[in-house]
Amino acid sequence: MRHAKEEPLLLKIILDALLVVLFLAILFPFVWIVLGSFKTETDILAWPPKFLFPRTLDHFRNILSGVTYELGKASLQSNIDIVGFFFNSLIVSCGSIIVSLLVGVPAAYAIARFKFRGRENIAFTLLSFRFAPALMVIIPLYIIFRKLGLNNTYIGLIWVYQLITLPMIVWILRGYIEDISPELEEACLVDGYSQWRTFWRVTLPLARPGVVAAALLAFIYAWNNFLFGLILGGTHVQPITLGALQFISTAYVRYGDISATIVLAFIPALALSIYSQRHLIRGLSFGAVKA
Repeated sequence: MRHAKEEPLLLKIILDALLVVLFLAILFPFVWIVLGSFKTETDILAWPPKFLFPRTLDHFRNILSGVTYELGKASLQSNIDIVGFFFNSLIVSCGSIIVSLLVGVPAAYAIARFKFRGRENIAFTLLSFRFAPALMVIIPLYIIFRKLGLNNTYIGLIWVYQLITLPMIVWILRGYIEDISPELEEACLVDGYSQWRTFWRVTLPLARPGVVAAALLAFIYAWNNFLFGLILGGTHVQPITLGALQFISTAYVRYGDISATIVLAFIPALALSIYSQRHLIRGLSFGAVKA
């Protein structure tokens, strides 16, 4: 009897230890990047790696102000506008989220509430845009963009980012709206409200946590996108995910500046996740269990 009780406890300890090891393995690259952003180039390349080192903010000064960068005996002037890349990402990501919400929220409501022919086909088609590999559509999109003159424009990137953001918003909100009692809307319709006014005054406020969760997740995916910005972005609207590549050339690799750029890139998503944590958890869990 005692052996039977000890075995589950031992198994639980082993599983907890494996989870801790897995968590540390996942977290280590992020920790290493953050540490690298505060190291000198000498400390970054040192072997064995240094975990205790004099901290420096030179890399953040380099990417924010473009100060002179010393590489051996050569003095190289940085003209890389990381702040511009940051605002490019902000414009494109926020623009795509706004357009996706304007289209996706009514679409999710229509799919969740109305029964019409082809409803599931439309929903599945939207979902297929999300799980289809980007490489499958990047060449046709490049040809279309070149003919329409949308290469290297904010409008072009905002349009193509809908392939990432719109399906996620529609599918998350569809499940969320389906869990909101339709009797509330029926009562408003009986009282004389129109369908649109019922949606705007009743359904949308109740679905607000789901809207926040869907918008946040869509923003993170749009912010982290790399391929669309690389192929369709051009030099004037490239997002910050491409900023780190600017510090790699045949002459040098500026590891510290690359690390500082990556740290700057994930600050907005991290800040939004912490700020919206309550809405995110509620919005994702509300539609998870069906009655």
